[in-house]
Amino acid sequence: MTEKLRVGLIGAGRIGRVHAQTIVHRVPTAQVVAVADVNSEAANALAAQVGAIAVTDPRHVLDDPGIDAVLICSATDTHSRQIMDAAAAGKHVFCEKPIDYSLAKIDAALAAVARAGVKLQVGFNRRFDANYARVRRALVEGEIGMPHLLHIISRDPAPPPLSYVRVSGGIFLDMTIHDFDMARFLLGEVTEVYAAAGVLVDPAIGEAGDLDTALVTLKFASGALGVIDNSRRAVYGYDQRVEVLGSLGSIATGNNYPNSAVISTAESVRRDLPLNFFMERYTESYAAEIAAFVAAVLEDRPVAVTGEDGRAPVVMALAARRSYDENRPVRLEEIVG
Repeated sequence: MTEKLRVGLIGAGRIGRVHAQTIVHRVPTAQVVAVADVNSEAANALAAQVGAIAVTDPRHVLDDPGIDAVLICSATDTHSRQIMDAAAAGKHVFCEKPIDYSLAKIDAALAAVARAGVKLQVGFNRRFDANYARVRRALVEGEIGMPHLLHIISRDPAPPPLSYVRVSGGIFLDMTIHDFDMARFLLGEVTEVYAAAGVLVDPAIGEAGDLDTALVTLKFASGALGVIDNSRRAVYGYDQRVEVLGSLGSIATGNNYPNSAVISTAESVRRDLPLNFFMERYTESYAAEIAAFVAAVLEDRPVAVTGEDGRAPVVMALAARRSYDENRPVRLEEIVG
């Protein structure tokens, strides 16, 4: 392995740009050497910004013997195939979530990674957020005793474009999947889910076959209970909170704000709105997850978020959709590839 990890980026969209810029400005032990995107204009623009070459065919990245690892930031329906191709080419892989919507395809990708002996890290960046990391530490160290109740609030400031909704796999796979991962990260394995959901924000989302408002209750193997509260529209900004009640106390995190100023007058006490979207709210966690992946490869140690970690929330998402469709609790063991 070279002193610097030489990275090829597949997908020059929004998250691809974030990761590329992160490497250039925040991760001195890595270098972006190639950017691949079927949109040549996007590939050329990003490559110029980060000092890399631009290509339209990902095979150029996979076939380059000078590239050590690939960052897969392309459309979800390409992820599992590109993981398999990258593994066959001997490249370590960082892949954005989800690996796929199909458990069979996920399993095939994970098997290819295992055969090739390469590393795979899945992009659940919220694990690297300082707030959630502190909650996890409190649970691991027993600060609040045995966890009893978990409440995760995750609400977007506005719905995504309908073009995205039509191909995203639905709210449970494109939005709640982060919360499913966080629930498992904090309290361990989930055994059963029950989802109640509806279309309360925009009828067009329902016409596209999706939902925009959801509550999902969780039963954990430990006996603890949880609830995830999702909405595709919170008009005041990006609402990201978590609370855990335990036998010895509780721990809770609030939203992040652009400043800490509080305005007090005779009429009210107020502050500015929370940070408005995930690109602002999770800037540091995106940087931390890429740094962790690069270090895992260069130092030959386990990745922080494994392929199995990437698979589990997809199972939970599929169970939640079945629960909604059939109006009943669904045990995760019912969901098979």
